[in-house]
Amino acid sequence: MEEYVELDAVEKYNNLFGLETKHPLVNVIDLSKATRYPEHFRIHYGVYALYLKDSYCGDILYGRQAYDYQAGTVVGFAPGQVVATDVPAGTRPLAHGLMFHPDLIRGTALGNEIKNYTFFSYETREALHLSDDEKRIVMECLGKIEAELNRPADRHSRRLIVANIGLLLDYCMRFYERQFVTRKQVNKDVIVRFERLLDEYFDAETPQQAGLPTVKYFAERVFLSPNYFGDLISKQTGKTASEYIQHKLVEKAKDSLRATNKTVGQIAYELGFQYPQHLNRMFKRLVGCTPNEYRVQV
Repeated sequence: MEEYVELDAVEKYNNLFGLETKHPLVNVIDLSKATRYPEHFRIHYGVYALYLKDSYCGDILYGRQAYDYQAGTVVGFAPGQVVATDVPAGTRPLAHGLMFHPDLIRGTALGNEIKNYTFFSYETREALHLSDDEKRIVMECLGKIEAELNRPADRHSRRLIVANIGLLLDYCMRFYERQFVTRKQVNKDVIVRFERLLDEYFDAETPQQAGLPTVKYFAERVFLSPNYFGDLISKQTGKTASEYIQHKLVEKAKDSLRATNKTVGQIAYELGFQYPQHLNRMFKRLVGCTPNEYRVQV
């Protein structure tokens, strides 16, 4: 029978695996110390969590998609996500990790910056694959946090714990950026497909039916989460995915302005704009003149 955990407190995860609770808002996880091993459970996260897998830990599903969660990989989850895990009977999962409640970082610099750690929202087949040196760094960061949890709390404790969590997340961000580079050919394939999908979107009547294209629309069609897709596009092109789409819109508008006598309103409608002035503003921002001024120049 599947267990359902509304994980709005660190203690609830500790209870799920029979782990000791040393702090109500944060815990360094070591499943080798677990005294309980549930086989089927679904977690609705109300906390942040990072897991470094040491051995086979069962299958992790986000919706209907499975994580590429091999030994030596890291996955992250954020409040609001629902994740199911199936562990075969008799399997003893081994993993290290970190779990912390949003209240721990509320009002801190990390609390203001947590949204920038986009890997917490990566969804399908997007685990972080670590080298041996990178695993050692992650374990050292976890060790520093655990050392603070093991000593008597004082006025410096929270600040040092939060600082070391920030250090760990910064390293993970660096490792994710490295992964974008090492998967360069795969990423290029995504860019090529993105370009093809953009052309197909505008060549069909999709803009008139669905409006302006969104990052989410294209991310779903290359089987990536919007955040991962956005980061990949940014690393490969120097533009955000939204900027990339906007430049494509402007190029399509230029083509129509040069090759047809259609009004700016007609062109705007065909591209999916609700109002012509929205195209005017985007065009002037990116080109430096209005569509009608551009038409006169060419």
